[in-house]
Amino acid sequence: MRSHHLTPAQEKLVTLLRAHRAIDDVEQRHLEHILRFASVEPACFHRTTLPGHITGSAFIYDPATDSLLLHHHRKLDRWLQMGGHDDGEQDAAATAFREAREESGLNRLRLAEPVQVLDVDVHLIPARKDEPAHDHLDVRFLVLGDSTEPLSRDDVESKDLRWFPLEEAARQMGEPGALRVVKKIRASFRR
Repeated sequence: MRSHHLTPAQEKLVTLLRAHRAIDDVEQRHLEHILRFASVEPACFHRTTLPGHITGSAFIYDPATDSLLLHHHRKLDRWLQMGGHDDGEQDAAATAFREAREESGLNRLRLAEPVQVLDVDVHLIPARKDEPAHDHLDVRFLVLGDSTEPLSRDDVESKDLRWFPLEEAARQMGEPGALRVVKKIRASFRR
C-alpha cells in the first residue's frame, strides 16, 4: 500500500470507517476493502474511478411503524435502499442523505444521530452501454423518516416506492447485506 497525504474528504471517510464495527466476516471483508481503497485513492468518490468507487446509501426507517422505505430500481429491476454516486459532496453521509431526499421526495428526513456508518457493502454493478462493470463500495447510513409523509417518486430512478415492514423489506431486497441492516436496526430500536 503506497503512502501519501490523505485529502480532507478521505480523512473524514477513513475516520468514519475506522470507527465502524462489522457484525460478521463478510461485512469485515467489505470494511477492510473499502478502508484500504479510501486510504490510497484520492479520487475514491469519483464515479469514473475504476475498478470501483465510493457510493452512499440511506436506509430510511420509520420507528413509529417499524418500516423501511425501498424503491424498485428501474435499471437494476430490484427493490433497494436509496443511494448512489457522489455528486461533488465528497462525503458518503451527505451523498446518502441527498439521494434519500431526491429518490423519495420526503422532506422531513434526518440522519440518525450520531452520524455513523450503519453498514458497508461491496457489490458489482453490471456493464451498461458506455460503462464497464465496476464495484460500488457502498457506505450505508440510517436515515429516519415519517411514513405518513407523501412520497414523490423519481420516474428516472424508480418504478415504485413503498414502505415495507422491516423483515419484509429484507426479503424484498433478497441480499445478505439487507439482513445485516435489519439486525442492526432491531438492535438499535430494541423491538
